[in-house]
Amino acid sequence: MTGEVKRPPVVILCGGRGTRLREHSQEIPKPLVEIGGLPILWHVIQLYAVQGFTRFLLATGYKGELIGRFAQETLWPARVDVCCVDTGLDTPTGGRIKLLEERLAGERFCATYADGVARLDLARLLDFHTGHGALATMTVVRPRLQFGVTELDPDNARVLGFREKPRSEHWINGGFFCFEPAVLGYLERESVLERGPLERLAEDGELRAHRHEDFWECMDTYKDAVALNDLWESGEAPWHIWDLEVASPHS
Repeated sequence: MTGEVKRPPVVILCGGRGTRLREHSQEIPKPLVEIGGLPILWHVIQLYAVQGFTRFLLATGYKGELIGRFAQETLWPARVDVCCVDTGLDTPTGGRIKLLEERLAGERFCATYADGVARLDLARLLDFHTGHGALATMTVVRPRLQFGVTELDPDNARVLGFREKPRSEHWINGGFFCFEPAVLGYLERESVLERGPLERLAEDGELRAHRHEDFWECMDTYKDAVALNDLWESGEAPWHIWDLEVASPHS
């Protein structure tokens, strides 16, 4: 289409074992745990595809053959290409990206995890990344706390009130990265992305934080999976910004 903006390729980290999702992930890999009858990986790809991204590299590991079968058998939206790459059973996150270096061919690229969904404006994220000129952008979020908070008088033991699961005061890594090709120089086969590479990028002044205040959730535990399923079944899933009839998962 004339005037269409070209989006960078998207790396999705799909190799983890999902050990905190034992109820599901003993039989299937974590990216294939279903939300509303569809693998969470499908939801992540749809989030990007509906916003114009067309090339996806799935860095697989644990039970990667099942992810490959899912990718091959799914009817993706027009022009969307989903390619699975076996990056090893126990390769850490940074190493998985490093192993895709040749396929990325010196391009800017996005990266994310296969277990997080958000109501995220990806064009805005790309604009922010382009505008600051550093090598890397990390989306940061303030998650809701697992428990309610008791507010106390600082001078004595009087309870002033309660807040039900407020947002954390601290920002955490929410995934949804934008990287320039030079970031690959910070990675090695044994790199854990979230440790050495991101720490060195920060030390070098090459990492920026894109603050995301809207909906974000990570499916880390069985409880998280139940909560996301409940949202989907309610018809009010905030990350559902596409037309299910257009983007059917069935071939």
